[in-house]
Amino acid sequence: MTNIILCGCGGRMGQAIVRACEASGDLRVVAGVDVNANAVAPACAFPVYTSILEFPERADVIIDFSHHTALPSLLDYAVKTGTPLVVATTGHTEEETTAMKNASEQVAIFFSRNMSIGINLLIELCKTAAKTLGVAFDVEIIEKHHNQKLDAPSGTALMIAEAIAEEREESKFVYDRHAVRKKRESSEIGIHAIRGGTIVGEHDAIFAGKDEIVTLSHTATSREVFAEGALRAASYLAGKGAGLYNMSDLIREQA
Repeated sequence: MTNIILCGCGGRMGQAIVRACEASGDLRVVAGVDVNANAVAPACAFPVYTSILEFPERADVIIDFSHHTALPSLLDYAVKTGTPLVVATTGHTEEETTAMKNASEQVAIFFSRNMSIGINLLIELCKTAAKTLGVAFDVEIIEKHHNQKLDAPSGTALMIAEAIAEEREESKFVYDRHAVRKKRESSEIGIHAIRGGTIVGEHDAIFAGKDEIVTLSHTATSREVFAEGALRAASYLAGKGAGLYNMSDLIREQA
């Protein structure tokens, strides 16, 4: 049985994690952390704390679906207790990212801006496509999300773009073309955001060449895919030595 401390247990993703654990049989949440602990606790079958530093016992792994500003206390706890940490939040500052890398020298940390196994497989396929097709194919990325999403483009779209850029000699991200009237350059990776309705998440990577187009797509139809991916990451990370891990590591080792 893998025992989990769940940060952000009162949120939509936190509740999805709880449901997935209940269905798994070999994963369980032993404690929750939420800024609204008093309001959240009555609906939870485990103790809920305002800060992870209040948790008096030990667990096998931490899963964080709260807010990036909670990262410092989580890193502090993870390092002091040697508890592996799965970071599923986004929007980290440069300082927070650096702190995460530094902490990974002492404890196992798993970080991905998208916990879906499918989207991370898509990223690996995009890298292969970029290497195979080269600059003769123009690259455009289109992402679609619900109308409540605050950031644009999505962190996942940037993950895809960054992975493709690794396989090209020169790349520059272009987010807006309406202000400049000129032909597209081969080095461009266009990134476009659409917001509307209740779209959970859709990503298309388009490789457009002469007389042919290759499109790689992923669609998430519920938040459960992110919960399942986070739990898979937690199981993968439990028992790992210090280091900074991601979905590419998981996919390669479990392929």
